[in-house]
Amino acid sequence: MRFRHPDGTTVHLAYCTNVHPAETLDGVLAQLRDHCEPVRRRLGRDRLGIGLWLARDAAHALVTDPSALRGLRTELDRRGLEVVTLNGFPYQGFGAEVVKYRVYKPDWADPERLDHTTALARVLAGLLPDDVTEGSISTLPLAWRTDLLVPPGSAPADGTPAAERAETARTCLAGLAERLDALAELTGRSIRVGLEPEPGCVVETTGDAIAPLAAIGHDRIGICVDTCHLATSFEDPHTVLDALAGAGIPVVKSQLSAALHAEHPHLPEVRAALAAFDEPRFLHQTRTATSAGLRGTDDLGEALAGDTLPDAAPWRAHFHVPLHAAPAAPLTSTLPVLKAALTRLVGGPHPLTRHLEVETYTWQALPPELRPRGRAQLADGIAAELALARDLLTDLGLKELP
Repeated sequence: MRFRHPDGTTVHLAYCTNVHPAETLDGVLAQLRDHCEPVRRRLGRDRLGIGLWLARDAAHALVTDPSALRGLRTELDRRGLEVVTLNGFPYQGFGAEVVKYRVYKPDWADPERLDHTTALARVLAGLLPDDVTEGSISTLPLAWRTDLLVPPGSAPADGTPAAERAETARTCLAGLAERLDALAELTGRSIRVGLEPEPGCVVETTGDAIAPLAAIGHDRIGICVDTCHLATSFEDPHTVLDALAGAGIPVVKSQLSAALHAEHPHLPEVRAALAAFDEPRFLHQTRTATSAGLRGTDDLGEALAGDTLPDAAPWRAHFHVPLHAAPAAPLTSTLPVLKAALTRLVGGPHPLTRHLEVETYTWQALPPELRPRGRAQLADGIAAELALARDLLTDLGLKELP
């Protein structure tokens, strides 16, 4: 979906396909047929943007076979779909029964992350619509914190000293910037990559991203603002976006998502409601803001176990809940944070980003009574999320384009 900002800029809205597990190119093509096109039809659109997630095997097939890439581009056109952004965070296995910490591997201290992201950039340059010259990719925020931030003199599981791994990560990102420059010169397509801050990672908050990105100092390497992660860390959207602008850090894309919010986590009925969202597949980092600073656990179950996490103030959990359907009381979502962020991102005289992506990948991880029953209900839910996002954008003065 495309929108015209009052300043004349085109803003793209898509939904992320990591909600549909697929590891191979055949699986991606099936997604377009079984999920993406039905969502487009529900919205009554001739064209719908999708943020493709391409696992390692699918990306490899596309980057090594020009005919396969042309075939995917043809299939997108045939089904009324377009791609200007990719989700490059998960590498593989995102549809597994247990994902948890595996989603952070390989990290940016592993050259495989550089090679995979380079492959994604090359694929995206070939998928962009003819009238679009800029693409975006979101990626892992360097590493899970314990893989780089370990005590001096010790080493992570692979035995490499932390300082050496941190330097490798910086070198890989600098190398990526050079490769993106070369790709732009070769293709005329500018692909930018954004680190996606996430609780528990080396770059946990938007503020954490400023120093490493400023050190790289390249306009093709910026930040992806995920509004669920932003809310989980209790960051104020206006404050952090002003800080990014002041530091000259580009917002490459924004993922529109909402976290789980519990206003009174000390109450037994609230804990019981939260427990229904404690599921085994994904990691649900949980945070609370205290007078001493942010406190948290790596997963929701840990927070619910005894007095691990202070419960005198609200809790927020990294659980992407559907934008249009907040959980029933006594829980709610952080949709107000999303709205505030979107106002700052595209509601001003000029947009801070041109690529927006609805990313609710946890539909099948919801409590059983809230899960969609079959493809049709899932398509209905995704279409409802996109309709809400569309209404938010038009309320901010953007005009929906055909």
